Amino acid sequence: MKTKKNKQAVPQMPKKKKRNYLNYLLIFLALVVIGFGAWFLFFNKDGRDTFADKLLSTGINDRITISYPHNNSIFPPDIASPTFRWDDPGDIDNWLVMLESEGKIKFISKYLDERKWKPDSSEWEEIKEFGYGRNITVNIIGVNKNETGRIYNGGRINISISKDSVAAPVFFRAVPLPFGFAFDNLPTISWRMASISHYSQPKIMLTNFPVCGNCHSFSRDGKTMGMDIDYANDKGSYFITQVSKNTDIEFNKIITWMDYKREDKEYTFGLLSQISPDGKYALSTVKDRSIFVRVNDLYYSQLFFPIKGIIGIYDIKNKQFSSLPGADNKEYCQSNPVWSPDGKTVLFARAPVYHHALAEKSNEVIIPTEYAKDFLEGKKDFKFDIYKIPFNNGQGGEALPLQGASNNGMSNFFPKFSPDGKWIVFTQAKNFMLLQPDAKLYIMPSSGGTPRIMNCNNPGAMNSWHSWSPNGKWMIYSSKAKGPYTQLFIDNDVYTLERGKEKLRIKDYPGALKELDKAIALNPKDLSSINMRGLVKFELGKHQEALEDFNKVVEIDPNSFSAYHNRANAKILMKDYEGAITDLDMAIKMNPQSSVEYHSRGEAKFDIGDYNGAIKDFNTSLQLNPKNWQAFATRAVAKYNTCDYKGAIKDFDKTLEFNPRDSVSILKRGLSKMQVGMIESGCLDLKESLRLGYREAQEYINKFCK
Repeated sequence: MKTKKNKQAVPQMPKKKKRNYLNYLLIFLALVVIGFGAWFLFFNKDGRDTFADKLLSTGINDRITISYPHNNSIFPPDIASPTFRWDDPGDIDNWLVMLESEGKIKFISKYLDERKWKPDSSEWEEIKEFGYGRNITVNIIGVNKNETGRIYNGGRINISISKDSVAAPVFFRAVPLPFGFAFDNLPTISWRMASISHYSQPKIMLTNFPVCGNCHSFSRDGKTMGMDIDYANDKGSYFITQVSKNTDIEFNKIITWMDYKREDKEYTFGLLSQISPDGKYALSTVKDRSIFVRVNDLYYSQLFFPIKGIIGIYDIKNKQFSSLPGADNKEYCQSNPVWSPDGKTVLFARAPVYHHALAEKSNEVIIPTEYAKDFLEGKKDFKFDIYKIPFNNGQGGEALPLQGASNNGMSNFFPKFSPDGKWIVFTQAKNFMLLQPDAKLYIMPSSGGTPRIMNCNNPGAMNSWHSWSPNGKWMIYSSKAKGPYTQLFIDNDVYTLERGKEKLRIKDYPGALKELDKAIALNPKDLSSINMRGLVKFELGKHQEALEDFNKVVEIDPNSFSAYHNRANAKILMKDYEGAITDLDMAIKMNPQSSVEYHSRGEAKFDIGDYNGAIKDFNTSLQLNPKNWQAFATRAVAKYNTCDYKGAIKDFDKTLEFNPRDSVSILKRGLSKMQVGMIESGCLDLKESLRLGYREAQEYINKFCK
């Protein structure tokens, strides 16, 4: 009988031991996974992290130039993400953007193969969250992602996320270029409403608009709107309406500035009109004539500015036209009227009327191109000054040039009040108005003063057409910094220095120092901020640091009078009298009519024992300011020290006319009298000095008076 071969028996594991074995196996596998994970985390870093470690440990060169945003740009917290752009001279195909804050890399982009990067909405929200109210260093490095840790080129800038929101939309006109094309194809122009927080294209607000519309304005509450339009071939047409959910441009809402003294038979454009803050009036340029020339240039495709005109008023409720007395002088071109927030003051641009015999034979508003040739070729200037006039319920008043925005050899125009009425931002260019390549923005107090060029200006790229946010924290303006198509930029360079000034005024020196540090971080060469920070440090007793700030101002601008003045004062306190005299020599050279500088130099000379030099400086100081009693007091002592006792007595007499209870001067006059034999009178002075509380007088009384 054939039998099957017996298979070797496999011993069976007890069930309990089997379960233990499986548990051990699972534990082992888990340990393997954990160990591999730890190795991956600590020994197999993402290559981008390796680049970050390299950046922090060794730094980067500065071969990459970041073209946008600019260094020290401040972004509102409600803005959508910007596009970062840069230039790299190296032969590199990949870049990384690394954002650093408080010494740590907080964000690393993916590998980029273009010289630009726009964070998506989630990335930007993450960046804003860790950067809110803080400085962020933007590092851009050129790398080869297959060469871990090697950085070829790099560049960096600082940005920050402000705590102040814009909190308002922007209504604007989008015009295709060149202007000639847009003029011939009006439907291609669109009117849009934009929110800076939106990633989508701004919504089109105005459609089916077959005529040219341009300058627009709103009342303070946003309920009344005005817009220049060319209706029925009347370029003086002006549309006024109450704003509603659906606002239509209707015939019965259109006026024409031509109706102002129509009997004169002068055509009117009605340029640069503006609704009053209360919505009751409109102002415009009327009886005007302008230079208008199309230019075959994509960037600046027209030359357009008024050469004649007065300021006209339209009373919306009563439907009446008039002119603004004080801004209706026919010898001047008066244009570009702007209301103060309370409606009580009007600013406008003014220049002498340009007379051209042949052009004035025509009634046309635009003079023929051939008569504008000298302007086009740069042979003739036309410069505007900004003037200020009370509105006075339409009665006007005396128009006065605004200090800082007039008589400065430049053309000044487009003034815009801050919502609180304290500040003015205006445009300045070498010539003309409107579309000027060299236009720059300046800020100054609304009452006039020394204007400061704003940090936001893009060089040689037109900076103009600006407006304030309703909360006064931001400003929007137009520039051609990125090409021929004008773009809107947002800036909050307005208040940092001014907050520092205000805190200095109320003697909050630590607060002022903090604000001025911010201003200087935004613009390391802002002379006003550096100089003022020196003054604040001076008040805080940080005399050496103050001196360093004044040194920096002089280094940047060797002709800064205030820096020499302030540095001299600091040196006097630090007992560097020779150095102070050298600085005061410079200050006096710059301003020989300043009595203060002569007085300070006299004090410094007195302190080094040059009494004759001190007397000479006090003489000049008193010629410039005869009421400077301190100069009389110190000059009296200097004369005493040079044995001119009679001269000292006269100066002490003068000092005591200003301050009869000056016990020290009374004592010194008494001693001077004794030197010329007037013992009795001298003793009376010594006793009076003692009576007024100067105890040292007793010693002299005991010695000289019996």
